[in-house]
Amino acid sequence: MTRRSPLPCPATSRARADRQPTSTPRRLAALPLALTLALGLAVAGCASDEPEYVERPVGELYNDAMDELLDENYQQAANLFDEVERQHPYSTWASKAQLMAAYAHYQNNSYTDAVNALDRFIELHPGNRDIAYAYYLKALSYYEQISDVRRDQEMTVKARQSLQEITRRFPDSKYARDAELKLDLTLDHLAGKEMTVGRYYLRNGHYLAAINRFRNVVKDYQTTTHVPEALHRLVEAYLALGVVDEAQATAAVLGYNYPGSDWYADSYELLTGRDVRPERDDDSWISRVWNSVT
Repeated sequence: MTRRSPLPCPATSRARADRQPTSTPRRLAALPLALTLALGLAVAGCASDEPEYVERPVGELYNDAMDELLDENYQQAANLFDEVERQHPYSTWASKAQLMAAYAHYQNNSYTDAVNALDRFIELHPGNRDIAYAYYLKALSYYEQISDVRRDQEMTVKARQSLQEITRRFPDSKYARDAELKLDLTLDHLAGKEMTVGRYYLRNGHYLAAINRFRNVVKDYQTTTHVPEALHRLVEAYLALGVVDEAQATAAVLGYNYPGSDWYADSYELLTGRDVRPERDDDSWISRVWNSVT
């Protein structure tokens, strides 16, 4: 990687001595006075705005960046880590600075900057010893942007993809276990989104659209906590459409897999008109057993 110097200001660039040395003064002399003054101000302004480049030792830059990070000045820390790489691109500290800059952005909740920096680190240093951490930090940057189930779930999808990549690439790493736990939560979140949309359709009489959403939950999110309700909502939608056979078959699946759930009791009542739940104030042993499992 080569260090890019700042682009020169076009108004202050010098012509070579062998390229019409007198042409520029002649052209300036032919310009109106006001235009000449304006050009002069533009040249002066460009020159004054150009920051002075001062190269510093790599250790000094890196330590200053770490100090800013520890002081929670995350944006300043990220800038200094970037400067380490810019001034010393071939040093052993350059790759460390790239990763630390991403971490500073993450700490600053600048998730887009963090992901961009991590993607660059992963592309340039696929064999780095900290590569698993880079993938993990990228997944966290998406995971912490997961929004309420009533909103768009793009970040949930991206978090899930990144977490799956960790478990696939680094199954024995210390990050894999946490990734697996977070994967379960992302799955439950996506199922919750489907349920939210399905309930909306069901309330508004769009039964076929509701059925499609609830079937997605049963088919794609079988390990989540939303499945019993999804089965019950399917019973409701099928009965609303008059498809009694499908409603009965769905209720049978619900009763077989979740016999003690309130969702099965609700489905049973819809189909038979009878509430199979015991009275809540009944002190019989069956009531106590029922309440202990529901």
